[in-house]
Amino acid sequence: MDASKNKKLKDVEISFPIVYGTISFWLGKKASEYHSHRWTVYVRSANNEDLSVIVKRVVFQLHPSFQNPTRVVEQPPFELSESGWGEFEIAITLYFHSDVCEKRLDLFHQLKLYPEEEAGPQSTKKPVVVETYDEIVFPEPTEAFFQRVQNHPAANVPRLPPGITLPSTSSMEIVPYEKKRGDTKDHHLSQWFSNFSEADELLKLAAARQQVQAHIAKLRRQLSIMEGMPQQSKVLSGPGQQFGHI
Repeated sequence: MDASKNKKLKDVEISFPIVYGTISFWLGKKASEYHSHRWTVYVRSANNEDLSVIVKRVVFQLHPSFQNPTRVVEQPPFELSESGWGEFEIAITLYFHSDVCEKRLDLFHQLKLYPEEEAGPQSTKKPVVVETYDEIVFPEPTEAFFQRVQNHPAANVPRLPPGITLPSTSSMEIVPYEKKRGDTKDHHLSQWFSNFSEADELLKLAAARQQVQAHIAKLRRQLSIMEGMPQQSKVLSGPGQQFGHI
C-alpha cells in the first residue's frame, strides 16, 4: 500500500451504528433440565449490513460451565448459538482490521431467557429479544480506510472538511459494495430484530454517557479511599452457579 494512504485525516470521524444482543427461544416440550432454551448471541450492523469491512473477528466469552467457553468467530455473521437453562453475562470483544483500529472493543450483554411478566407466558413461537444499540466511532481515519468504506451502507462517512482532498484512486482500486454473507437482511432471525431510530438512540447514548461519567467519578473516589488497603479475595456464592449444560 502507498505510504501516503496511511496519512490520517484530521477533524474527520467515521462511525458504524451497531447492535448487539441475544434472541432466546423456549424449547417447550423438547426442554430438559439443562436445555430449556436455545439462544443466539450476535453483533450486527444497525442497518443489517455486513460488518466484516471493519471487524476481523469477534470473541464471545460464555459462562465457565460451557465446554470451551471462549468462542472465536472469524467470519460473518458474527454470532453463535447455544442451549442452556440459566442467564448470565456474556463478554463480547470486537477486533478490527489493522487499517481500522489497533484497539479492541469490549462489550457486555446480559443473556435473558425468560420474558417479563407483562409480556405474557413463555412461548416456543415468540422469543425473548434483548438488544443494545451503540455506535463505534473511528476518529482521524487513514485515507485508505476512508476510501474503502466511503460507499459502504453500514458506515456513516462525513464530507471532508474544506482544504482536505484525497489522492486520485484508479478504477482498479475502487471496489463497489456488494452484498456478502455477513449481511443480516435475510438472516433467519431478522424478523425478531429491533428497529432503532438513530436520532432517538443518540439521545439515549448522550444520557447514558453522562451516567457513565458520573459512575466513573464515583468509582475513582472509592478507589482513592481503598488505596493502601490489603487485597481480599472475594468468594461468590448463591444459587444457580452452573449456567451452561452438562
